[in-house]
Amino acid sequence: MGEIGGNEMDPVTAVAAASVALVAKGALESAGQEAGRSGWNGGARLIERIRARFRSDSAAEAALAEVTRAPDDENARHALERVLAAHMLLDRGFEDEIRRMVDDAVATQGRGAQVSAALIKNSQVFNEKVEIKGDWNIS
Repeated sequence: MGEIGGNEMDPVTAVAAASVALVAKGALESAGQEAGRSGWNGGARLIERIRARFRSDSAAEAALAEVTRAPDDENARHALERVLAAHMLLDRGFEDEIRRMVDDAVATQGRGAQVSAALIKNSQVFNEKVEIKGDWNIS
């Protein structure tokens, strides 16, 4: 894969950015108890799926916990984007699953999904290399 340019996003990065935007939205809604009223619980499902995937990766678990604790923290969101992209690059099945969950969220939310699109469009894409270290178990 080539370098990621200034405003261009490769598909995995775009899905990771969308996922993190939805995780943050889900965390904000559950904190405000709005998830039931909005009729969309995809954020909670997405968080649980990512949490299950990260179970044996303490750095990834910490990144997810930080975003759910402080959904507005941009640094935390970028850290989660990086680890989520790394996991998706290692496991295409996991990537497909997350992509479907993001697509479902966009379809379910209808016009509300424009918020996610705006969040994604305005988020800065990381340009550092994603480095994978240590033992990785692909399940």
